[in-house]
This record gives sequence, C-alpha cells and structure tokens, in this order.
Amino acid sequence: MSRTTPSTPTTSPQVVEIESGPTTGPPRPPVPPTGGTGGDRPGDDDHRPRRGTGDALDLKRIVRLFRPYRKRVGAVAGLIALSAVLGLAQPFLLRDVVDHALPDRDTSLLTILVAGMIGAAMVGAVLDVGQTWLSNTIGQRVMHDLRTSVYDHLQKMSLAFFTKTRSGEVQSRIANDIGGMQGVVTSTVTSFVSSFTTVAATLTAMIFLDWRLALATLIVVPFFVWLSRTVGKARRRIVTQRQKRLADMSAIVEESLSISGIVLTRTMGRSGDLVKRFAGSSDTVADLEVRSAMAGRWRMSTVQIAFATMPALVYWIAGYTSAHGGSFVTIGTLVAFTTLQTRLLMPMVTLLRLGVEIQTSLALFTRVFEYLDTPIDVVDPEKPVRLDPRTARGEVAFEHVSFSYDERSGKTLDDVDLTVPAGGTLAIVGETGSGKTTLGYLVARMYDVGEGRVTIDGVDVRDLSLDDRAGLVGVVAQETYLLHSSIAENLRFAKPDATDQELEDAARAAQIHDLIDRLPDGYDTVVGERGYRFSGGEKQRLAIARAMLRNPPVLILDEATSALDTRTEHAVQEALERLSENRTTIAIAHRLSTVRDADRIVVLDRGRIVEQGTHDDLLAAGGHYAALVERDREGQTLPA
Repeated sequence: MSRTTPSTPTTSPQVVEIESGPTTGPPRPPVPPTGGTGGDRPGDDDHRPRRGTGDALDLKRIVRLFRPYRKRVGAVAGLIALSAVLGLAQPFLLRDVVDHALPDRDTSLLTILVAGMIGAAMVGAVLDVGQTWLSNTIGQRVMHDLRTSVYDHLQKMSLAFFTKTRSGEVQSRIANDIGGMQGVVTSTVTSFVSSFTTVAATLTAMIFLDWRLALATLIVVPFFVWLSRTVGKARRRIVTQRQKRLADMSAIVEESLSISGIVLTRTMGRSGDLVKRFAGSSDTVADLEVRSAMAGRWRMSTVQIAFATMPALVYWIAGYTSAHGGSFVTIGTLVAFTTLQTRLLMPMVTLLRLGVEIQTSLALFTRVFEYLDTPIDVVDPEKPVRLDPRTARGEVAFEHVSFSYDERSGKTLDDVDLTVPAGGTLAIVGETGSGKTTLGYLVARMYDVGEGRVTIDGVDVRDLSLDDRAGLVGVVAQETYLLHSSIAENLRFAKPDATDQELEDAARAAQIHDLIDRLPDGYDTVVGERGYRFSGGEKQRLAIARAMLRNPPVLILDEATSALDTRTEHAVQEALERLSENRTTIAIAHRLSTVRDADRIVVLDRGRIVEQGTHDDLLAAGGHYAALVERDREGQTLPA
C-alpha cells in the first residue's frame, strides 16, 4: 500500500476530510433503519416476514396469479363446459332407450341411441385428456411465476433480513410451501371448476326431468357445504402448524448437515442430541399429517352414506306418490334420474373434498404471500444515475452518516464525515461493535444509511443501479464464500465471459495459480461445499482472484486476513496489495500490522471517529490507536 506525507492526527468526535473536495447533490431525507441489535453486524433477533393483510387471505389474490394465462384458462373452461354437456347426454339417451327403443322394439332407434352413448363417451375422453394437459401446463407456469417472484423478491432484501432469518426457513417456504401448492394450482382448481360445472348441469337436467325429485335431492346440499367448510378450517389450522414444523426440520438439516455443522457436532459430541431434536420435529410432523388426514373424516363419511341412500329415497318417493294418486313417473325417467344422481355423487363429493383442500391450501399461500409482502428496505431507484465502473475515479465520501440496526440499541454510526480520495487507502480500526464493518458495507449498500449519505464520485449510492453499484464496489470478506462448483466457475462468477487466460492472470496476481496448476484437474477442480477442500489462505486468495476479475474501482477489505496464520497472512497480504493498486481501498483492520502503510487510519469508538492520521502520527499521539497497537504487540489481537 502506498503512503503519503504524514499529517497531524486529530482526536475530536468530528472528523475532517482526508482530502477536501466539493460534493454534489442535495441532502437526502433520513431512511428508517433496519431492525437489529447494533454493533458491527446485526443481531440474531427474530426477523420474520410481516404477515400480509387483506388480500393475503383473499382468494382474489390467488385468482390473480392466473391472470397472465386467462386465454388458456378460458379454453379450459370451454372444454369443461363442453364435457359437462356431453356427460348429460347419457341419461337422456338411456331414458329413450328404456321408454321407447326397447318397448317399441325399434332397433334403428336403439342403434342410434347406443351409438350416441358410445360417441359421447369417446369425445368426452378426448376432451378430458386435452383439459388435463392444458390445466397442468397453466398450473406449472403459475408455479414457475410464483417461485421466481419469491426468489426475485428475496434477492432484493437487505443483508439485515438474512442475518435474522434462518436459511432453512427460506428454503422451506420455497420448497415445501410452494411445492405444497402444486396440486392446487395444477389440478385442484380445474377439478373444482369441472365438478361445479358438472353439478350445475346435472341439477339442471334433474329439474328438467322431475322438479319434485330434484327438490328432495337438493334439501341436504346446504348441510354438506357447511360441513366441508368446517372441516376445511380445521385442516387449515393443522397445516399451518405442520408447515412451521417442516421449516424447523429444514433449518436443522441446513445447520447440522453442512460441513461446518458436522465438524462442530462431532467435536462437541452432540450428534445424539441433534438426532433426538430432528426425531422430535419429524414425529410432530407425522402426527400432524395423521391429524390432517383424519380431520373431519367421520363427518365426511356421513356425506357418502347420504349419497348412497339417495337413489333408494328417490325410488321410495316415486312409488309412494304413485300409490297415493300422484302423477306417474315413467320407468325411463326414474332410471335417467337415478343415473343423474349417480353422476351427481362423484362431482359433489369431489367438490366437498376440493373445498377442504382449497381451505387448507390457504395456509400455504398465506406463508408465501408473507414473504412477498415483506417490504424491501434497500430499493433500487426508478431512474438511476449512470456511473460507468470503467471510467469512475472511485472517490468515496461519507457525509454526516448515522446508522442504527435497532432504535433500542442506539446508533452504530454517529455523524461520520469522511472523504477517501480516488486511489487512496483508508484503514478503519476499533474495538468490537465500533461500526467498522457497517461503515464498509454502507459503501456497497448492503444497508441504507439512517442519516446523511454515502457517495462515489459525488453520486449517492442510493441513486446507482444495482449493476453499476456491483461494478463499482468489490468486497473481500473475512469469511470467503465459494460455490460448490469448479475453481473456474467460482472465478467466473465475477465475470462470466472471462477467458481462460484472464482466469490464469487473476490467479497469478493472487498468488494461487501455481497451487491450482498442481491439482490433477487444474481449474476444473471442484472446491467442495464453501470451498472446504482448501485452506483458509487458499480460499482467501481465490476470493482475491475473483475480485481482480471484477476489477472494481473501489475495494472493501473486511478483515480479510484475520483468521490466517502469520505465514499465510504474508502471502495473502501481498496478493491484497496487488489487488489494491490503482484503486480506492477501504481496509477494515483486525491485525493492525496489516494497515500501517495506509494513507490514512481512522479509529472508531462507539460509532464515532475519535482519531485519524498516519500510523506514525497516531502512535506519537499516544491515544486510542497507540493502545490498540500495544495490545496487538502483546498478542491480544482485537476480536473479529
């Protein structure tokens, strides 16, 4: 790192600029801070998505999911209606067979009627296949849209959301909850419409045959509807509990079956406890599944008993009225009516069952809509200011910046006013919780400031597009994250169109090429989960190579060597110095020996800058920095 002429350190709460320069743009209004617990990073308090109101529990919101496919939905509705009408032909043809063709021994009429019955059945089968294909296609597209919407929404959430939400919970909502909706959006809705259309058409035909018998049939329908709603509400409560338990199981698997989780579990001897914990959640889920399946089972069984006895009741009513002087019901009409009753039985039971399923599925939709309704606290501007990373100078300014994760815990940063000139190197040091990492992450806009603003070349980072901001600011964190893929794919995550030669050049600059070249598969070597096949220093150098490929004008080094041994740290530090050349660098320091050559060192204490200057000047001042250096020399390094 380069070094400039020493300057006199300052020790006041207010901080003068490293190099004064005009800033542009009006001041921004304060932005409400994200919840947290203060300190360098947000706390672990629960950050659950806000429950949606109104539409979240409204069926209209579910219906709107199908709006982009309304033409296809209309085609399905047409096929359903046509199929229902064809289904009604069977009883009427059967009536004519019984009342006319057979008594009159009219074989020609009998042939026509039988041919009509067979033809209607064949056409109905073809329509059913087409309807099934079309409805499943629509359902899968709706599922795709919903999954993508949730994933896209979560990608826009600030870092605070993920620091307070279990990754297993997020995975459960995308996999279990949206997966549980699949049956509803692919077949249940279509089956509901089909059954409803069939029931309506069948009841119309029954009224046309004999309104008295139809009225006797309809008397029990309101009771069945009430029964299905009661059962549906009971199952919905059970399913809500079940999905929460499934989320718990996903969290346990995510945390305990990762490589780090396995190492921790084995070294602490807690495998048995975790198995018991998982078994407890699994046992609860199994119990809830049984309760869901059995909820209202006896009540729904009475519906089937009632439907089974209805044909016998019709025969009794017809015989009783005829015996007591009522109008005569022909045998053909009676047979046709009981056939319609049989045809009514299955769709009516299906309607009641689907009503229960739709009521139950609302629990799943509610959980997913909760995520979609969670406000995005870091919002991209509608009309972003263009700042090309290839031509940007990289001057960073903090203009009276204040920030807090939680109002209850006070300010993490308090009125920080500071400018880092283009190409300069700023080191930030301080005790744990002083706001070092927060200050760096505000530049990358992981969070939004509460007061003041952060600018790059005079442009507020909140006015930059996501692509420009990502191209302007690179971050090399203390905890290196590598994807479970090859080395080449991990490096190209920064620059997808990078050539093989560019990968090698970046790896050489990060002093990791020779190691990669010795591997049997070279750059095609799979790094393992989170890069576990490599040491801490090797992973850091891979991260540095990845950042070099990105080539940002502003670089944030978040305690990038704090977890390394002295020898490895020296190699990584050399790579970092190459990475820092010709770019603005903000180094969050853990080991003070790594920042002694910085252009300017800033000391934070409880969110305020209490000292600034060069290494030599701050030592000579004998203040906070000198005390930190003395502790570092004694081997009492600052906590991460």
